Amino acid sequence: MTSAPFSSRHIGINNEDIAKMLESIGESNIESLIQKTIPNSIRLAQPLQLEDPMSEYQYINHLKGIASKNKVLKSYIGLGYYNTKVPAVIQRNILENPGWYTAYTPYQAEIAQGRLEALLNFQTMVTDLTGMDLANASLLDEGTSIAEAMTLMYNVRNKELKKNNVKKIFVADDCFPQTIDVLKTRSQPLGIELIIGDANTYDFSDDIFGAILQYPSINGEVRNYKEFTTKAHEKGALVAVASDLLSLALFTPPGEWGADIVCGTTQRFGIPMGYGGPHAAYFATRDIYKRNIPGRIIGLSVDADGNAALRMALQTREQHIKRDRATSNICTAQVLLAVMAGMYAVYHGKEGIKQIAQGINNYTSALSSELKRFGLDIVHTNFFDTLLVKVPINTADELIKFAVKAGINLRKVDDDHVAISLNETVELHELNSLIQLFADFTNSSFSNLASIPANELPFFNFTVPA
Repeated sequence: MTSAPFSSRHIGINNEDIAKMLESIGESNIESLIQKTIPNSIRLAQPLQLEDPMSEYQYINHLKGIASKNKVLKSYIGLGYYNTKVPAVIQRNILENPGWYTAYTPYQAEIAQGRLEALLNFQTMVTDLTGMDLANASLLDEGTSIAEAMTLMYNVRNKELKKNNVKKIFVADDCFPQTIDVLKTRSQPLGIELIIGDANTYDFSDDIFGAILQYPSINGEVRNYKEFTTKAHEKGALVAVASDLLSLALFTPPGEWGADIVCGTTQRFGIPMGYGGPHAAYFATRDIYKRNIPGRIIGLSVDADGNAALRMALQTREQHIKRDRATSNICTAQVLLAVMAGMYAVYHGKEGIKQIAQGINNYTSALSSELKRFGLDIVHTNFFDTLLVKVPINTADELIKFAVKAGINLRKVDDDHVAISLNETVELHELNSLIQLFADFTNSSFSNLASIPANELPFFNFTVPA
């Protein structure tokens, strides 16, 4: 006994139904229907030149054949995207579980308590690491979160700044380029003027309503921004910080040195690269701005029986509140990825997260020491996972090509500098291969490291007066 294949039974309309549908509308065939509904001016005069069709099985094998031609290099590019280790229990039970990966907006709190608890866990993780009062349940990506920070700071300007129509915001030039591009786009409709410059030398002579910093910077530098933040506050401006969340397991959180908003991506918390994103962003701020925070906040309430119950406590999407009070009518969250990031923190625990961050920094410090021994200059002495390396004059392109031949991707900064960013997936043999690359390039001797010493971070743990 034979039956029609799956495709003919489940994809499209069968011939019998087509005939009935055409009869009901008085058309003899599909072509006559198309003639009357699609203008000739936009129709092709001849059929499309398509290859023979493939079954699903054939197409998957076809894609595998194409993918096998790719050369997968070890990437040390960074720029806010890093290889991660996804714990198998999270991959199987969350990422690949339809009960989780189809979740988006928990409209019915009574049947979404598990999801709401996972998002509350995400918010708690963010506030713990950033040192802020509260956090939302995620945003789309880092660029979006920084743009939302700009909008919040603009909307809550003090009376004097509003009276003087102050529309300038300072943006540190060592922010990620994709972030600056998003800010340029999102600032235009509001008439906001971006002042892009060096936070080390900015003199605060302009009237600004806010400032945006990257911590650590695009090239790895970690600075004490307390003095900068104090000066901004004296001008009546707020300070938003785009921060690597994993690095905050080691560094003084921005919330403890005066930042008003801390945001960024949680991609490093067990989220696969995803060919560039998006990845769940986080957004944390002070309690005074909770009515202006974008996205949604999950909070603890009490049900009709007096039991603890979770719900969406604050929401800014027009489906939930009056349209003129909404800050968004599109994607304001990345629920699946936020849940994964929160569970990554639960899986490893406080000490585990700190150990991962410390391990990355230890490897970066070891790399720095070896490169210095080869006669290369490491521009910044305070770093987390990224080194800015000064190479011999006009040899950056040569080094990049040399690295590619060795199966390694580095980031060219300019003709005389390259940047290297490490991550939690880097093993000792890979670190040795990376160091050997520079040894060969500089004609230096190198013997594989057998172990990596712990790196002390006295600079990062500066204290902030109450």
